[in-house]
Amino acid sequence: MKSLENYIDGQLVPPASAQYLDNIEPATGHVYSRVPDSDERDVEQAVAAAETAFPAWSHTPAVERSRILFRIADLIEANRDRLARAESIDNGKPLSLARAVDIPRAAASFRFFGAAILTAQSESHATDDVAINYTLRQPRGVVGLISPWNLPLYLLSWKVAPAIAFGNTAIAKPSEITPMTACLLADLCREAELPPGVLNIVHGLGPKAGAAIVRHAAVNTISFTGGTLTGREIARTAAPLFKKVALEMGGKNPNIIFADAVNDQVIQETLRSSFANQGQVCLSGSRVFVEQPAYESFVERFVKATKRLIVGDPLEEATDQGALVSGAHRDKVLSYLQLAKDEGGRIRCGGGPPEHLPQRCKDGFFVEPTIITGLSVDCRVNQEEIFGPVVTVTPFHAEDEVVEYANATDYGLSASVWTKDISRAHRLAERIQAGTVWVNCWMLRDLRVPFGGMKNSGVGREGGQEALRFFTEPKNVCIKLERPNS
Repeated sequence: MKSLENYIDGQLVPPASAQYLDNIEPATGHVYSRVPDSDERDVEQAVAAAETAFPAWSHTPAVERSRILFRIADLIEANRDRLARAESIDNGKPLSLARAVDIPRAAASFRFFGAAILTAQSESHATDDVAINYTLRQPRGVVGLISPWNLPLYLLSWKVAPAIAFGNTAIAKPSEITPMTACLLADLCREAELPPGVLNIVHGLGPKAGAAIVRHAAVNTISFTGGTLTGREIARTAAPLFKKVALEMGGKNPNIIFADAVNDQVIQETLRSSFANQGQVCLSGSRVFVEQPAYESFVERFVKATKRLIVGDPLEEATDQGALVSGAHRDKVLSYLQLAKDEGGRIRCGGGPPEHLPQRCKDGFFVEPTIITGLSVDCRVNQEEIFGPVVTVTPFHAEDEVVEYANATDYGLSASVWTKDISRAHRLAERIQAGTVWVNCWMLRDLRVPFGGMKNSGVGREGGQEALRFFTEPKNVCIKLERPNS
């Protein structure tokens, strides 16, 4: 059985504790590798390497940093099938999804930020004829990057690429549940000749390895994607230390569908936004609101389309729905299905583990894609993040009503609005409390735009110019102009 290693100072090294955690394949429920159970000693070693590497890397010309990032992107693309298979085994998602979405987007992150540093600009201001002010944007130093298990390589690259592109050095901690693609990324970084210490990857548990990164005095910047409870603890630790923090956390995202927009495309996009990656996407449209005239027909068509989804072995090309990431997470999702029944909901399809699975997957962590109707907007199932293949469908009558429904949670990450009325779309986009509002689409991403949430979905923004602002420190330079003697 393979034992993974940390990536520190350009080398693969075992954890200081010599202890490992079991890594379980979600589709089978069986251990298939071991993950370092790292602690503050490993973090200290990684920080020392990052501090040593920072002076040279931060002064490396942008064109050279860009070349290395492009090389990493090329290697990710060249190893797409290998990375996709590793992610599918590690995460439980369909191989086809990892190959088509996760791995290409990881490569795109390195390519985008590799290009961005060649065109980055700073401001200058003429103060009448007295002085000129200009802004230097300098790398912040050693940054901590903590990424989740649902999109392991994609979201890790979303943090690593801008951090090192802008001249920082980094300590990254992938989820201990899905470590494999991070290990492969370390191999690719070595092949791309990324200098030792620029990127360090420390595996392990959040309360040990993750917490050690957050509280380390030399780590002045933290980018975290994950659960709200963990994010709250990071904020509590980082605030007294005056660290710069970006937290992208949970979502309970509304998908608002007006009667004039219901067609086959909307059904298919709602299917995708509800059940992609088994609903384990922070941007999933888990609360569907349908205008009353179209409600019954929409539910009928939506249920019919959902029943056609193939739940099975993630490594099979025909599979639409793979396994949930762990046994504990599957049990959490199943508990919400029971809660939905207790709260008076009607299960229109799904509702539990599938009856028929391949022999290889008989001990895996599977839940059928589930549609629930008849629940109140303020019930727990409609308020709490389930993060699984569970979606509720609720009718509405008027614009004001659905805006109230959409905003009636503690989260504010994203929303989708489907309508042919562009004026209505603009009105709702302004009123919905969400960091991203998609109109007549879902998950259409542009790396140039800011990304983040409101309320309990997080603080701070990343992506494009926001990443430049986050991973650099502005410094104003004021030069007084000498006036000639009159």
